Amino acid sequence: MTSPAGRGSRAGRSRTGTRTQRQTAKRETPADKPPARAELRILESQVFRGPNYWSYEPAVRLLVDLGSLEHWPSNTLPGFNEALLRSLPGLAQHSCSLGRPGGFVERLREGTWLGHVAEHVAIELQRETGTHVYRGKTRAAGSPGRYHVIFGYGEEQVGLAAGKLAVRLVNHLVEPEEKFDLARELEELIRLAERTAFGPSTQAILDEAVGRDIPYLRLNQASLVQLGQGKYQRRIRATMTSITSALAVDIAGDKKLTTQLLAAAGLPVPRGEIVRTADEAAAAAARIGYPVVTKPIDGNHGRGVMLDLRDERALRAAFKRSLSEARRPQVVVESYVTGNDYRVLVVGGRMVAVAERIPAHVVGDGVHSVRELVELTNADPRRGFGHEKVLTKIAVDDEAERLVAKQGYELDAVPPEEALVKLASTGNMSTGGISIDRTWEAHEDNVEIAEEAARVVGLDVAGIDFLTPDISQPVRETGGAIVEVNAAPGFRMHTHPTEGEAQYVAKPVIDLLFPPGTPSRIPIVAVTGSNGKTTTVRMIAHIFKAMGHKVGVTSTDGIYIDERLVKRADASGPKSAQMVLQNPRVDFAVFEVARGGILREGLGYGRNDVAVVTNVTGDHLGLKEVHSIKQLAAVKRVVVEAVPRSGFAVLNADDELVADMRKHCSGAVVLFSMQEKNDLVERWVRRGGKAVCLQKGPLGEMMVIREGRRTMPIAWVHQLPATFEGRARMMVANAMAAAGAAHAAGAHLHDIRQGLRSFSTSIYQAPGRLNLFELNGVKVLIDYAHNAAGLATVGDFVERMTSGSGGEGPPGAPSWSANLRVAVIATPGDRRDEDMRDLGRVAARYFDDIIIREDRNPRGRKRGEIADHVFEGVQDAVRKGARVGSVEIVLDEMAATRRALDRSRPGDLVVLCVDYATDVWKELESRKSLKQPPILGSAEGNGQVGEVGGDPDLIEFDAGR
Repeated sequence: MTSPAGRGSRAGRSRTGTRTQRQTAKRETPADKPPARAELRILESQVFRGPNYWSYEPAVRLLVDLGSLEHWPSNTLPGFNEALLRSLPGLAQHSCSLGRPGGFVERLREGTWLGHVAEHVAIELQRETGTHVYRGKTRAAGSPGRYHVIFGYGEEQVGLAAGKLAVRLVNHLVEPEEKFDLARELEELIRLAERTAFGPSTQAILDEAVGRDIPYLRLNQASLVQLGQGKYQRRIRATMTSITSALAVDIAGDKKLTTQLLAAAGLPVPRGEIVRTADEAAAAAARIGYPVVTKPIDGNHGRGVMLDLRDERALRAAFKRSLSEARRPQVVVESYVTGNDYRVLVVGGRMVAVAERIPAHVVGDGVHSVRELVELTNADPRRGFGHEKVLTKIAVDDEAERLVAKQGYELDAVPPEEALVKLASTGNMSTGGISIDRTWEAHEDNVEIAEEAARVVGLDVAGIDFLTPDISQPVRETGGAIVEVNAAPGFRMHTHPTEGEAQYVAKPVIDLLFPPGTPSRIPIVAVTGSNGKTTTVRMIAHIFKAMGHKVGVTSTDGIYIDERLVKRADASGPKSAQMVLQNPRVDFAVFEVARGGILREGLGYGRNDVAVVTNVTGDHLGLKEVHSIKQLAAVKRVVVEAVPRSGFAVLNADDELVADMRKHCSGAVVLFSMQEKNDLVERWVRRGGKAVCLQKGPLGEMMVIREGRRTMPIAWVHQLPATFEGRARMMVANAMAAAGAAHAAGAHLHDIRQGLRSFSTSIYQAPGRLNLFELNGVKVLIDYAHNAAGLATVGDFVERMTSGSGGEGPPGAPSWSANLRVAVIATPGDRRDEDMRDLGRVAARYFDDIIIREDRNPRGRKRGEIADHVFEGVQDAVRKGARVGSVEIVLDEMAATRRALDRSRPGDLVVLCVDYATDVWKELESRKSLKQPPILGSAEGNGQVGEVGGDPDLIEFDAGR
């Protein structure tokens, strides 16, 4: 049942980092190894809620330590395998990696490690609760005895609890624990599953939605669920929908008003009155005539309904019970209509199912008492507590005892053989009743009456309760009546009838919420990489905003809904993505996806239509057991693996690790490359693939999309303000990635062109990304560069602009002059020491004066420790002849900013690598003479076409020139 590869699992992870040690353990004799002790323990637990590093589907990961059990595979522990299979017989059907039932047993017999055993036990324990879980895997964690145990789950809490119980069971089988009782522990796990699982009605709707590829999101621990995403979302709570009229629900909850409206429409209903006291009830019953029924005026699901009351004494007792179930102190007394109890389900004004409901009862056998017969009936495996199973256990309460006495029995009396003893007066499934499907037997007149009743009340999903001798005969002729109209009716009697054919009643509900052809998903573009993510996200969002979309954005700066900042935070994780998908205005989503979020919880959604990977550098190595750049690439590859067959991955062909991700994409691939000739791109295009490239033209570089022999021009690079006439090469790469993503997401070339031309690196459009200002003759550049690779791209940009070389625009492109280059630099504290030194080395190559600061959150480092490591890197570069002339440490960000600005003189260039761009911007604003230079690449400074260059739509572009 578990498989290490295939759909739902990610192949390629290290299966055994300690294979030599494990093979040695299998050959060890008992005398050569420590005694087997119950030392299996959980070091770390984690829940992934979407595609993740380990699995395409939600999963639990446990980091476990086997302790001495690392020396004891399953076949070396006497009696272990047999005891395990006795405890959980279902394990015998697990296929494991062998791919056939019984495969896991074979692995046990040949010898497997107990972490792997715990994986299978956790899966089987969940299956014992009724959860359909199949997949798992166990992988070495790098240190001897430590393993990652990964397995799927249905509900988070149940999955985690199953993992903990699995570890306890394995330890118990190794070294028995006196107080451990598997049956009791399993019963507690089942109870937990019951409390957290959806009810059968909600689950039926969700199963239908999943079958139609409609995503859902649970909004609370009850039954409130969002179906679909963004502007296409609908909500349900059990069988109440987001289009259910609140007024109709109020009407259905008022039994007297419902009866009045139905009677006014000419529909058959019993005669009734509303009363507040027992005396009023007695008077009403005298006027109506016995037998009568009492019910709460605002009750539901049969609670407090008392039937067949034949005298005043019974009426007064029933009144008290009905009143106790009423939210308002009113009770309905109405005539008792005889006949069988039928529920007609109406969805969208059409009848979809009919069920006959038979009250909870037992049938005598002449041997057992009523109480014993109830116990035997409840032993039916189809019966459970509440809505756990298709039938509910029969409860023996005061009402049941009263009803049994009314039939002439006591609970301990033995009824004669074939004698039927009722234990509930209504046929509700929740009180232990059973159902018989009568959908195809209902008379068309009765169907029409039920549909009209639902329309009169105004419910989109309604349960119409009929009392009539035979539903196959017209109710007007048989003397039956509608006794209740229910909002949020249960589906269990229809989807799991005790007798008869199951009806797929969830289908019309989904048809009602999502008519054929109606979308349920919004387009999702996910952007990841080491550098350039945020800017690429902003560019894509800007393009689609200009096209009229309501764009939801997550980034390290915060969450934006239609360009409005709704939450300022590092919002590049799964919870932020879900926040966007829950917003009912959003019709297009662009997510920045960071490594940390993937490793912490996985993606916050099931799939993305377009995945963009900008690059992979050595940033973040050493965190969360990611120690190599290949492992880091595998983490970022998750967004590529989340692309469906109909989607696209946009990949940097100049980065070998990124380009290799194309092999893991189920959809199409669009490459982008800054290189004049990239062999991979040339082969890709010749085979009919798409690529975003740069081609030389008469006016400089043209960004184009190539596909086979076809070349589609997008824009002259020097006309894109964010690229500073092509000199900001990292911005050129970001623009190419954004263009590829927008094209893949369906944007027309004209829209892409206009979007990129109107996007600049102003503090308003791209805070913290190459924001250029002039202050008293000093050029000030604000950027978020925080690692060696990022700072190198900023340094390259500075070099191109200050030296007057390397311009990619037309002749005469402006350049800067800088007497002195000053930089304020910093790096996060969770990076490796050597990464910090590398930042210092890079800064020393490009800048004359360096001020080293630290972020406000040192991430576990001592104050000053980060700056010391960066300083060491600068000193190392100085010894090798770097250009830097002076270096100092000013730990506070704002103090370092002021120091750099105060020491600069007209003609200098100050580069501020910031953590809080807004605070730094406010500091600049507080100083006089602050201004923003004209936007390069736009003669008017507004992103429109200037005198230089022209529109590729109007000027012929010859790629061969």
